[in-house]
Amino acid sequence: MFNFFKKKPAPEVVKEVITEKVIPATATAVVTPPAPIAPTAAEPAPKRQAWLDKLKAGLRKTGSSIATVFTGTQIDDALYEDLETALLMADTGTAATQFLLDDLKRRVKETKTTEPQAVKGLLIDALADLLKPLEKELQIGLYKPTVIMVAGVNGAGKTTSIGKLTRHLATHGASVLLAAADTFRAAAREQLNVWADRNTVDIISQDGGDPAAVSFDAVTAGKARGKDVVLIDTAGRLPTQLHLMAELQKVKRIIAKADNSSIPPISPSNTDAASVFKSSTAINNVAPHEILLVIDGNTGQNALMQVKAFDEALGLTGLIVTKLDGTAKGGVLAAIALWGSLRASGAVPVYFVGVGEKVEDLETFNAKEFAQALLS
Repeated sequence: MFNFFKKKPAPEVVKEVITEKVIPATATAVVTPPAPIAPTAAEPAPKRQAWLDKLKAGLRKTGSSIATVFTGTQIDDALYEDLETALLMADTGTAATQFLLDDLKRRVKETKTTEPQAVKGLLIDALADLLKPLEKELQIGLYKPTVIMVAGVNGAGKTTSIGKLTRHLATHGASVLLAAADTFRAAAREQLNVWADRNTVDIISQDGGDPAAVSFDAVTAGKARGKDVVLIDTAGRLPTQLHLMAELQKVKRIIAKADNSSIPPISPSNTDAASVFKSSTAINNVAPHEILLVIDGNTGQNALMQVKAFDEALGLTGLIVTKLDGTAKGGVLAAIALWGSLRASGAVPVYFVGVGEKVEDLETFNAKEFAQALLS
């Protein structure tokens, strides 16, 4: 399998620490041999509440302009006009703004609401319903290893998000192998090595190697070492750089060749996976099983354009939205949700959102929580 590539020096490996698998108090289901374990209870209120407070603070710039619309004394055309302006300023987009306004007016009429503050509550419900299709959990364990390819433009926080995602997966009992396939930027390899050290996981890295070759070696190594997840960092690029997008497509093809038919999906008689994140969305049958795009929440409608372009080139299975703290453009998720409702294969879920630089500042996306935080 390796004879198509020149022999490379053995990569530096950070010794993996094997810890006892702990079933966290989250909605995530964990499967361990010999039989599956039932999903645990919801996450402890104090921990989740701390996250919600941070999310609310991060979305304050977006939500404050919208919230002021409901400080009047009556529901009239002026209120809806002001709300339309506020939503557009929050980069919700023309189509999603009109969708929300039409839905809101319907709810106001059906409930016979007369107080502006009550209209705000109805808007939260309308936004939450629009965002609901984006609320799915990352699925790990149907294939071993589950190969996750991560893409994004420069500056979106891709490599940092990979580090945080590694911690999240490790916390839920999955063994992870990182692949530093962003070989065009030396700093990216160094950054990923730091995250590997922090999370005590293995990493495949080469100086100046071909991204596809690094990805091939990582998938092969992940299978040989029995890893649950192979997480591949790819070079940041703009979707308008067609030759670089073609390179991403090449990486995807090479990953599929390296996978060469993964271990069969888990069945009642095959439950030897370290961790399973249940999802109603089927992942790809051939690696990469998940193709994630990291987008910067500050970029507004540009983020939507990135999602469309990368989806056309790669076929996205999920999103990670970063830098929501301090942005005034958090409404872009509504635009992404509306676009997803028209997509042939359904919405591209938002697996995680980030509101800070700390390793714990990455959490699963919840539509109702996001709507409440945005409009509180």
